[in-house]
Amino acid sequence: MEVIQNYIGGELMPAKSGATLENIEPAKGKIYGTIPDSDATDVQSAVEAAEAAFPAWSKTPREERSRLMLKVAELIDQNLDRLAAAESKDNGKPLKLAKRVDIPRASANFRFFATAILHESSDFHQTDEEAINMTLRSPLGVVGCISPWNLPLYLFTWKIAPAIAAGNTVVAKPSEVTPMTAYLLSELCIEAGLPKGVLNIVHGLGPKVGQAMSEHPKIKAISFTGGTATGKQIAATAAPMFKKLSLELGGKNPNIIFADCDFDKALATTVHSSFANQGQICLCGSRIFIERAIYDKFKTAFIEKVKSLKVGPPEAEDTKVGAVVSEPHMNKVLSYIELAKEEGGTILFGGERVVLEGDFQSGYYIQPTIIEGLSYDCRTNQEEIFGPVVTLTPFDSEEEVLIMANTSQYGLSSTIWTTDLNRANRVAKQIQAGIVWVNTWLFRDLRTPFGGVKNSGVGREGGWAALDFFTEKKNVCIKL
Repeated sequence: MEVIQNYIGGELMPAKSGATLENIEPAKGKIYGTIPDSDATDVQSAVEAAEAAFPAWSKTPREERSRLMLKVAELIDQNLDRLAAAESKDNGKPLKLAKRVDIPRASANFRFFATAILHESSDFHQTDEEAINMTLRSPLGVVGCISPWNLPLYLFTWKIAPAIAAGNTVVAKPSEVTPMTAYLLSELCIEAGLPKGVLNIVHGLGPKVGQAMSEHPKIKAISFTGGTATGKQIAATAAPMFKKLSLELGGKNPNIIFADCDFDKALATTVHSSFANQGQICLCGSRIFIERAIYDKFKTAFIEKVKSLKVGPPEAEDTKVGAVVSEPHMNKVLSYIELAKEEGGTILFGGERVVLEGDFQSGYYIQPTIIEGLSYDCRTNQEEIFGPVVTLTPFDSEEEVLIMANTSQYGLSSTIWTTDLNRANRVAKQIQAGIVWVNTWLFRDLRTPFGGVKNSGVGREGGWAALDFFTEKKNVCIKL
């Protein structure tokens, strides 16, 4: 049994109450460890440790902060196999995906922000030779970072790295569903020599730990990635306290395929953007809109490609679709497939739970599922399913597909496939989303702002936007 502990004040420890939660391996549907069932008392200890560490850390030269963060990045790289195995076991995703994407991106996050702070500059304005204005940036103090279960270490470090790079100290909560790599990061931070209290990790449930963080008066900002309902709760608690908030929430992303697309590239990428990580990426293109002239051709080719995706154990080399993260989530996804049938949809492929053999027979596996025949504004096409389920919808014109794409409460990302540059620009400007990919998907430059509109959240992460969020700007005007 794997026993996970909190990381507070540089020490590993259980919850003060001694209570624990079960940690379940989704590929097998079996308990394989425990995590602390922490509460407000543990959050208080973490805040006190972060407060004690802040004065020294905020004054630590940025070269030294950078050096320590680069050491953490190096240790993540050195422990690639161990971390990837832990991520795959905890989350259910294919092992090769964790090795290729999740863990390398975690080290890249630390490395990017560790070097970014070495190249920061301040704004300077001269006012008619009478005065100069300088913009200074200072860390906020103790900040809170709450991350989701779909890309556990990837998104955990995406928040922690800019926060500590900017000179803040952090109280962080990973998802209780996928806590293992956050715990292993605790060990690596100790090995790297990160000063005690700079990073504190409190494991546990959202209503107990996340809520205590949101309402703690000493936590100056909350960066959260997760469901829209939880984001609303955090905002309702933190906004009246005038905390800074960055909320990256749900998505129901349109993938728009025009007849003049590069067909083979659009097809291959659409298979990937539909079912990567079992469709459990907030950026997956779950609503596929195909111009009618190529609808039947694309549908036929898409089904054949998806049929070849093997559902299997995460560590198997030929597995393309692993387990979804938990039994409740599996049941939620399956319930939406039933809803789609009730709404008049036709299941072109999939739609069933997959039962594997041997140790994996109780795992949480779902066939990649393709549905057509639904109205663009039905619940299946409007609500976030967050699983290996996509819908296909034909369209006849730009105007029509823009109506269908934008009639969603979400606006995180979108994808456009066309070889017409004018059309690409025209449609991109009218799509209601924080991110528009043209002839690609999930191509990320860490310097660019990341976030959504409408119910997909507020604020932006990434690049200078992240460092700005975790700092306070001050204007200093000097009369000459």
